[in-house]
Amino acid sequence: MRKLLAAVLLAFLFPYVVTLAWTGTVEGREKRIESLNSRKILLDRGDTPAYMDMEQYLIGVLARQIPAEYEEEALKAQAIIARTYIVGLMGEDTEIAESALDLDYLEGNELVELWGDHAAENYKKLEQAVNATAGQIMEWEGKPISPLFHRASAGKTRAGGEGYPYLEALDVPEDLEADHFLQAVAFSKEEFAEKIREIPGAGEVSAETLPGDIQVLKTDGAGYVEEIQIGTKSYRGEEVQYTLGLASPCFSVEEYDGGLRVVTKGIGHGYGLSQYGAHRKAQEGWTAEEILTYFYKNIEMISV
Repeated sequence: MRKLLAAVLLAFLFPYVVTLAWTGTVEGREKRIESLNSRKILLDRGDTPAYMDMEQYLIGVLARQIPAEYEEEALKAQAIIARTYIVGLMGEDTEIAESALDLDYLEGNELVELWGDHAAENYKKLEQAVNATAGQIMEWEGKPISPLFHRASAGKTRAGGEGYPYLEALDVPEDLEADHFLQAVAFSKEEFAEKIREIPGAGEVSAETLPGDIQVLKTDGAGYVEEIQIGTKSYRGEEVQYTLGLASPCFSVEEYDGGLRVVTKGIGHGYGLSQYGAHRKAQEGWTAEEILTYFYKNIEMISV
């Protein structure tokens, strides 16, 4: 059954793949690109590089970025986000190598592994989201924005600062109801100290003096840790998040059962669009454009 589902999905994908020479054999047939002006992704991850239309490529990107069961308008918003990111990296060009995108892309067998019996149905949903928003991106002052997003905020998104003037701290109370919004990870004091010492340039950390040697020095307006002192050195919240494998840099550390417990709120970095928040707003009747202009302020929606 899984092989059959994979074959169905591959039948969707293959007609859009062409070779570097702009024509090539696809499923045993010669196929020519319909428009030399369309934006394309050079699939350079294998031994035989080939081009794929960007719009078709976006479907596999969305499959990795957002749950397919989310509301249609939330999926459409994510399609615009992904397209904006790729077009921004392309600049004045109309093509880019996949290796330059730093994106995860899922195809045939991987989609079946992810979705099982719902593979064909979910693929169609994402395809419709991409098609319904074809060519749409977000700009600020005439340039594509850096469309940061995350799964769920800590109840409030983070201000982007000077580099991201379109990102403001916004209330997203719906996120408090997201699955896995609140998570707790337990460590022995030795495990915690060892992981902190793995941070490049780490200072001295003694397990015996924990948690007394831990002090949060600075948080932002949304409650995310910006700076934390551990032992003899201070660290960025994201550094601690990554080394401990936490869901979010919005965290607190407490003594627990002879060791330490780190409690996190939200999923992801907290900047830009909250996918769960977008999903809930879509359930309330918000359109994709309304969702995007809520999370990204003073932007312009254009077609490319």
